[in-house]
Amino acid sequence: MRDDLFRLHRRAFLGRTAGVLGPLALAHLLDQDRPAVASVPARPSGLPAGKAKAVICLFQHGGPSQMDLFDPKPALTKWHGKPHPGQLEVHFDKQAGNVLGSPFAFAPRGGSGIELSELLPRTSEIADQITLVRSMTTESVDHESALRLIHTGKFQAGRPTLGSWVIYGLGTENRNLPAYVVLSDPGGLPVDGVRNWSSGWLPAVYQGTPFRPGGSPVLNLETPSRIPPAAREGQLRFLGELNRAHLRDHPGQSELEARIANYETAARMQTAVPEALSFAAEGPSTRRLYGLDDPATREYGSRCLLSRRLVERGVRFVQVFMSGQPWDTHSKNAETLKGLCRRTDGPSAALVQDLKQRGLLDSTIVLWTGEFGRLPISQGTDGRDHNRHGFSLWLAGGGFRAGYAHGKTDDFGYKSVEDVVSVHDLQATLLHVLGLDHRRLTYPHDGRPDSLTDVDVTGARVVRELLA
Repeated sequence: MRDDLFRLHRRAFLGRTAGVLGPLALAHLLDQDRPAVASVPARPSGLPAGKAKAVICLFQHGGPSQMDLFDPKPALTKWHGKPHPGQLEVHFDKQAGNVLGSPFAFAPRGGSGIELSELLPRTSEIADQITLVRSMTTESVDHESALRLIHTGKFQAGRPTLGSWVIYGLGTENRNLPAYVVLSDPGGLPVDGVRNWSSGWLPAVYQGTPFRPGGSPVLNLETPSRIPPAAREGQLRFLGELNRAHLRDHPGQSELEARIANYETAARMQTAVPEALSFAAEGPSTRRLYGLDDPATREYGSRCLLSRRLVERGVRFVQVFMSGQPWDTHSKNAETLKGLCRRTDGPSAALVQDLKQRGLLDSTIVLWTGEFGRLPISQGTDGRDHNRHGFSLWLAGGGFRAGYAHGKTDDFGYKSVEDVVSVHDLQATLLHVLGLDHRRLTYPHDGRPDSLTDVDVTGARVVRELLA
């Protein structure tokens, strides 16, 4: 009977204090001799140390047009306005038009001579630092399923994302900050929402932690000013006792363990987060580099700079998302690309340049990608439809081969035809550079050891041509 009353009182207490559970986690700081109930583990035994130890993913929702940005195709200009001579898989077939040439000029960039579009003047400055993959393929032309493929390895919702697998395999380097941070767009969530950073059926402690743009990045992190320190200390000690008792009554519940561990992390974040998010120590040259004084680049540049600051402080995986699906250029393809590149080109290049000059690029992978590409024909008069058969992305740092363009698409940029790289190959290669074997990084699920790449089904391989 007393146990039932205890449970009731605990729930009532938590219900009344739910708005400040983040700061209540300071109980951990008042009991430093007690280890965290649940935490991100260190690297599993037997795995080799990789060159890279962190990832920054600049995810471009919607499917950037490869033939307008990274993959020059003179045949598009020659055939512009004429019917495409071959067969195409068209998503919106009733709106299919003729070949649509790119209005943007390409030129060799840097000592490597990688050809890039005039829309990417700042990315052109880092041509000798990037690995450009022009022969990507995926298995879906639907945004949600293509996003799940590139993030989790399969179409199904509810699977662990790449960031979750990375911190499951590598652990954390800074207990005062989350190992996996998501920098969301002020405009709102991306397509498929929080599934983009879910831990799926991995323990909940491995999910991404979103930092909100502007104001308080993490809700309920600060102690309300009206609460005296002595009262707060008493509350924290009491909550710590309740949490430990509740956990003893419910052993082996990963979500409960993760929740308590997250509260404890939140306590430590009270001092770590404000310092990480403050740009006060960044000089004028850094602000100019990221475009913080330019209204067009300020917001995206701020998140790219914050990515560097987080990795610098030991965060393993940072993901920068855009709201909705801005690269989904079904109409006004050229006009939309101009605005998007104006916003993202400079900050993306600045991130690579800044990491390099600080000696962090060798240990940090920067990945710039969307979920698929676009078609070489028009949709309507001036748009481009989805394309799963060929798209481009770039990587920098972390042991990837700098100044290298990999693979080819056909003459129209429609289909990858040489040195093809699947999304599963990309995942396997990313894990390899981090010192993780995609065949061995598994977790029990549905009666078998499951993994990101599920190699027996996908045939995923490490693309060694991409490596330095």
